[in-house]
Amino acid sequence: MKERRAEPRLWCSDLIKVRLEGGAPAELTANLEDISPSGACLQFERQVPVGATLALRLGRWKFRGQVKYCLHTEIGYLAGIEFAAGRKWSREKYEPKHLLDPVQVRVGQTAAPATAQGATFSGNRPPGRREEE
Repeated sequence: MKERRAEPRLWCSDLIKVRLEGGAPAELTANLEDISPSGACLQFERQVPVGATLALRLGRWKFRGQVKYCLHTEIGYLAGIEFAAGRKWSREKYEPKHLLDPVQVRVGQTAAPATAQGATFSGNRPPGRREEE
């Protein structure tokens, strides 16, 4: 499927504070799922209204944005946020935990698991184990 976004999104996972502004202001916690210069996807435990204005606290920066969609999933609600005009995210301003560029992920390749000592091994058996065990 062809990417329709104007800017690539980076995958991440980071708990952030979000303020729902407007009618009934509320402080929420969300998981930052992905981010780009002009928007983000957040996972909430509850539904947030489409069209609502949110203030996201990303490190020492505050980003205001509007909820463009909110979808119910098996694990909560995913909300697409478009940042307000004039506010662009960059790694220099805030780098989320567990940041990953999906373009660099190769299908079918996984890293070798780490042992308790931090060494890695390949194959189906840990180091020090013989085939016949």
